[in-house]
Amino acid sequence: MVFRGKADANNHLRGPAWLAPVLGLALAVLAAAGHAGDAAAGKSLYPVCTACHGPAGAGNQAMNGPKLAGQEPWYLVRQMQLFQTGARGTAPGDMHGMQMAAMAKGPQLATEEALQNLAAYIGTFPVEPVEATVQGDVAAGEKLYVVCAACHGQKAEGLEAMAGPRLAGQSDWYLARQIKKFKDGQRGYHETDHGGRQMRPMVATLTDDKAINDVVAYITSLQ
Repeated sequence: MVFRGKADANNHLRGPAWLAPVLGLALAVLAAAGHAGDAAAGKSLYPVCTACHGPAGAGNQAMNGPKLAGQEPWYLVRQMQLFQTGARGTAPGDMHGMQMAAMAKGPQLATEEALQNLAAYIGTFPVEPVEATVQGDVAAGEKLYVVCAACHGQKAEGLEAMAGPRLAGQSDWYLARQIKKFKDGQRGYHETDHGGRQMRPMVATLTDDKAINDVVAYITSLQ
């Protein structure tokens, strides 16, 4: 790399046209690698989450808290940021989302570093299988899941490149509830929630409660 001029705002990188996007990608990769999170630091941030999500992130249906253990850190951080900015948890009628939005805006979670640390600590939790509570036709759900696989993976393992979180191993009651929130416009409504907006037309293929229960039953079978 060759720089021209003094170290001021007018400096710019000289080189072939292809260099800038390649350099940008490299910097993005390095930035991501530099934000892996400190699990030890995240441990001190988690107690506020315990009441709803459990001491080991197993979830708590009575408190409407989904399972966190086993979810990818990138998705946890992204959802916290959406709650913090009002891109999630502000839709009319979404009382559970509003509850979480209030928790996400605590001063101890105001920085991306804090969110990364919290996600890293959650990543240390053991991943236990969940008990099925939603009754559905697994075979019918497998056929419906074909639409989901493009973003969430063939085994519901999640695909970060497609902004698709891991679904396998998540509580079935939570999956069913979130699908309905997308259908009702309580998720994926904000212009900055690109993953959520991408999800909205996908859930339209699940035309009734039976279809929702069937696909959720199939996802539960993948854990």
